[in-house]
Amino acid sequence: MSTKSLGEFDLIERLFAPLAEGFAGALNLKDDAALVPVAPGCRLVVTTDALVSGVHFRESDPPDLVARKALRVNLSDLAAMGARPLGLLVAACFPKSATQDWFKSFARGLAQDKAEFGVPIIGGDTVSTPGPFTLTVTALGEVEENQALKRSAAKAGDVILVSGTIGDGALGLDALEGRLGHLFEDERKWLADRYLLPRPRLELGNAVAQSRKAHAGMDISDGLLADLAHICKASGLGADLRAADIPLSSPARAALKADSRLLGRILAGGDDYELLLTAPPSAVPALQECAQRCRQNLTAIGVMREGEGVAVQDSSGQALPVHDMGWRHF
Repeated sequence: MSTKSLGEFDLIERLFAPLAEGFAGALNLKDDAALVPVAPGCRLVVTTDALVSGVHFRESDPPDLVARKALRVNLSDLAAMGARPLGLLVAACFPKSATQDWFKSFARGLAQDKAEFGVPIIGGDTVSTPGPFTLTVTALGEVEENQALKRSAAKAGDVILVSGTIGDGALGLDALEGRLGHLFEDERKWLADRYLLPRPRLELGNAVAQSRKAHAGMDISDGLLADLAHICKASGLGADLRAADIPLSSPARAALKADSRLLGRILAGGDDYELLLTAPPSAVPALQECAQRCRQNLTAIGVMREGEGVAVQDSSGQALPVHDMGWRHF
């Protein structure tokens, strides 16, 4: 059944208005804007990301997984600032070919993550397009005054830390596209899942912000090298990265063991959505304990320094050539 049999407002009322449940300021999605309260002593955190079919996800990816990924990459931006999510706005340019079952699957994906992360869909827009399926999500969050993690606050001598493991997102896309045939099937599936469904580190980001022990932070979306370079540029510093210390999952280690050229893919591939932090050396043990309480890991992988740019070193301290710094749209 085509969406023409539903109509835009029927679509909103039947599939999307239930996702605003629990947030009175959403006004049941019947007005043109939402009313968002912010707790005293807090700052509103606002972030927007656009995802385009064929660029940020594959045209063949299931609509429920696309919906969930769109929400999660925005929640990851909130996590990077240490914010707690308040609500999400979804502006969707749906393909004209979308069927009723397709829309139901898309809405089911939104509902799953609304329940998992406890964040309502409080507004947005729906249009049809003859072009590629495009989603723009705006995430609203709150963080206590003077606790937001920023890219520009790194200090020379800071230790560089990452959560989780690095390279799984990029290798997951490779697995989906048949480029990691030397791995076991369960390893390929595990990596593919990391690409299709990012894990925003909301609890950890908020805990780090509340600890006031980290100087700078962001999430890793364009690739470890590119995003560390963003911190360097914003803070007016350089960075030395130790390749041997970068935490890898078992499937990523297996892939790298079979093909050492994949190190570049791991460093620059993107889609990890892990946290990238800098902190003074004295704060590292406390931050790692904080991560353990959040059932996560924080691994020290390098140091911020005077100068500019990102240098990568091997286990003996020798410079490794860097041919690709990460994803760029232009």
